[in-house]
Amino acid sequence: MSEPHPRRAAITGIGVVAPNGSTTETFWKSAKEGICVLDRVTREGCEHLPLRVAGEVRDFDPSAAIEERFLVQTDRFTHFAMAAADLALDDARLGRPETDGSPFSVGVVTAAGSGGGEFGQRELQQLWGKGSRFVGPYQSIAWFYAASTGQISIRRGFKGPCSVVASDEAGGLDALAHAARAVRRGTDVIVTGSTEAPLAPYSVVCQLGYAELSTEADPARAYRPFTSAACGFVPAEGGAMFVVEDEGTALARGARVQALLAGHAATFTGASRWEQSREGLAHAVRGALAEAGCAPEEIDVVFADALGVPEADRAEALAIADALGRHGTRVPVTAPKTGIGRGYGAAAVLDTAAAVLAMEHGLIPPTPNVYDVCHELDLVTGRARLAELRTALVLSRGLMGSNSALVLRHGATGASS
Repeated sequence: MSEPHPRRAAITGIGVVAPNGSTTETFWKSAKEGICVLDRVTREGCEHLPLRVAGEVRDFDPSAAIEERFLVQTDRFTHFAMAAADLALDDARLGRPETDGSPFSVGVVTAAGSGGGEFGQRELQQLWGKGSRFVGPYQSIAWFYAASTGQISIRRGFKGPCSVVASDEAGGLDALAHAARAVRRGTDVIVTGSTEAPLAPYSVVCQLGYAELSTEADPARAYRPFTSAACGFVPAEGGAMFVVEDEGTALARGARVQALLAGHAATFTGASRWEQSREGLAHAVRGALAEAGCAPEEIDVVFADALGVPEADRAEALAIADALGRHGTRVPVTAPKTGIGRGYGAAAVLDTAAAVLAMEHGLIPPTPNVYDVCHELDLVTGRARLAELRTALVLSRGLMGSNSALVLRHGATGASS
């Protein structure tokens, strides 16, 4: 009797709400053309703050995507998550998942760096300005970083494995890894990803303590990683959600397998210890390659973390070379996030969405606003590059010291762990 085929975690749906587009299609069109949408911060209450430039989501109407009863009890970051989850489920043709009919067959895993700052600030202002009777009942849950997991599962009736990952900016990739492992253990479908909304005044004030934050006022100069003019990162809001399910099950129902989550690993090297992140990130890459059964030379493109701090950029470039060997200086590297901002936990999931779309279209999106690369990297700049892409590596590091690496295989390939 033949052994059962191992379950492999496949991405079958993508939903994006980002500064450069509130659908996956508009996001990809902007990314592949290298369009930069960074601009002056316009959020009310931020005018006097040192943060001048950010990636704002300006074409998103939550009331058009989400029912009123959910809107009033949730923060902007959860609005993004619910809307992106809807898009991902529609993309996977699972508007109402066609499983065995059990609500326990679908789970939700999200990641968030800080939670609902805008909702929390508004309610605290009510508390101190008017009194406790003017604080809404949802203050206790809307700010919580786990709110998106809870609200997506409640709204959709999903009762499968549900969790939230709190592991710094690297949490986006770690959430995808949790989803993949849940699918391999037998769960039918996991809705997973990360969204952030860090541009409320209180949230911005909290970020001003980060030495790595860029306060440059010129959008074209504010976020230029891997250059001699690097002066930090620009924050962004938005994010992406994915539908992850078993490849065999997806194919049996006629779904399109867009990519396989082939390998992942994570390490920790300490807050702002960028020199040490070289070793930690390289170790994560090696772990992800090992889980994927992937040789370094099989990596066709790297989506870089691209912090924009000279020491961190140098460490990342060296980590890629350490982990991939001689191939590390030849493999195309890109950081499309320089056109939209670095959205904390959502940054790497937006990179993952871009990586899946890059493999599908055979096109590496460029790194906006970056020209004079001062590290030994084949950084794609200026315009998109045509390439046959079968395997992609996505990297992420957090300001508090987390490192994460994810290996993706094109959906048409047969290689995976």
